[in-house]
Amino acid sequence: MADENNNQTHSKDEKMRNLVAQISAYIEQYHGGSVELVSFDGDELKVRLGGACVGCPHSAATLRGWVEGTVKKYFPDVQVIGVTS
Repeated sequence: MADENNNQTHSKDEKMRNLVAQISAYIEQYHGGSVELVSFDGDELKVRLGGACVGCPHSAATLRGWVEGTVKKYFPDVQVIGVTS
């Protein structure tokens, strides 16, 4: 019951921010890149890749595979959009 109440106190926004931070930490540690949460409205997540991801020919795969793939595991109805500016 305590876990159920704890989960209810964390908003969807907070959970998404934490998830993006974890994804970014992984990408930074292993590849020198980063992921920044630009905006999240509950249905649409906008992120910006940074660090070594900028100009990398594999950045589209990172966005779709790691970022979108991980987000979809926890938030299957959220659309992930990469932004450049």
